Amino acid sequence: MLFSSFLFAFTGAFAKLLSSHMSSVEVVFFRNIVGVVIISFAIYSHPISQIGGKPFLLFFRGLVGFMALLMYFYNIANISLAEAQTFNKISPIFTAIFTYLLLDEKLSKLAIFGVGIGFIGVLFVTGFDIWALSKTDWLGIVSGVLAGLAYTSIRELRKYYDNKIIVLSFMLTGAIGPIVLMVLSNYFDTDKFDWVFGSFVFPSGISWVYIAGLGLFATASQYYMTKAYSLASGGIVGTISYSNIIFSIAIGVMLGDSWPSTFVYIGIVLVILSGLFVTITPKNMSKQV
Repeated sequence: MLFSSFLFAFTGAFAKLLSSHMSSVEVVFFRNIVGVVIISFAIYSHPISQIGGKPFLLFFRGLVGFMALLMYFYNIANISLAEAQTFNKISPIFTAIFTYLLLDEKLSKLAIFGVGIGFIGVLFVTGFDIWALSKTDWLGIVSGVLAGLAYTSIRELRKYYDNKIIVLSFMLTGAIGPIVLMVLSNYFDTDKFDWVFGSFVFPSGISWVYIAGLGLFATASQYYMTKAYSLASGGIVGTISYSNIIFSIAIGVMLGDSWPSTFVYIGIVLVILSGLFVTITPKNMSKQV
């Protein structure tokens, strides 16, 4: 999991580099189309066996996951890698809330405390002025909410579908969605809604290197994360996954990001603590898978 977190930080780095050559919407497309090819080959090589029967829930998981990814990649392009990654890691907070509200799972006192700590951490990262939140602040928070909702839906989907099909539904939506949005960008205000729309720019030169790096590092990170969860409890693995924030700070600075402010550092620590409190709770260990 430590190695996966390291690779995941590099995935963000390649996405940030690629964003200087094309819109974040197009970056999402290339991120997912590589995954579609790999997962499709895996399904072809090893046929799956599943019950099925929940197509609308499967589509819902793909849609909310895709929307969360759009916001996350936009933030990677426009704020520091560390801040974008911190917003990304608030999703367990909302997963805990949604599993309580929708799946009737109990929350321990430690988990409830963790949720509260997480919200305080977000306040530190956003500067405490909730009436003057920037676009990236809002996108980061909403991305965390949608990611939490997507992870919650997986809890139910795993009863009916093979994991590869669940991942494929997300990546297919994440590959087709950007195509639709890039076509629609000709008819909408792309400046005001630049996190949703973007014109297609055919990659050239170094862009292909970044695309290859994005796909390879993302796939390798996913592989080692899955391997980690198959070898150890979700609580332990989920805890270690927060190391990618630390890796992202270092890699982001090497790419030109400034060091986070003291408030942001405090927020990062609180978000990490929040994730630990929610993740190590026995009732909630499995939700990080």
